[in-house]
Formats: sequence, structure tokens, C-alpha cells
Amino acid sequence: MAKKGNRVQVILECTEQKESGVPGISRYVTTKNKKNTTERLERKKYNPYLRKVTLHREIK
Repeated sequence: MAKKGNRVQVILECTEQKESGVPGISRYVTTKNKKNTTERLERKKYNPYLRKVTLHREIK
């Protein structure tokens, strides 16, 4: 039986790519503890379409 926890899967999407107009979507899947981190995550991750590290934010 799976244990119940506070960790949930979240999707991080690139913020700079929408503004630049480059086709494609850079997304990453990660987990977060929803009790400790109530606000949306922001991480710097590599975007293969732009070929640089950009800011990725959590989406619904």
C-alpha cells in the first residue's frame, strides 16, 4: 500500500521561451513538499531550444 505524504509532482516550464517566440516547450517534472513550500517553485534549468540556462516556473 502506498504511503500518504505531502510530496506532489509539479511541472516547471520555461518563462523566457514564450517571450522569444522560439518554437517548442521546455518542461521539467520534479517533486515538492506542499506543506513546506506553499508558493510556486522557480528553478534555473537548461533549455535545449534556446541552448542556455533559463528560469523555469511551476505551472498548474
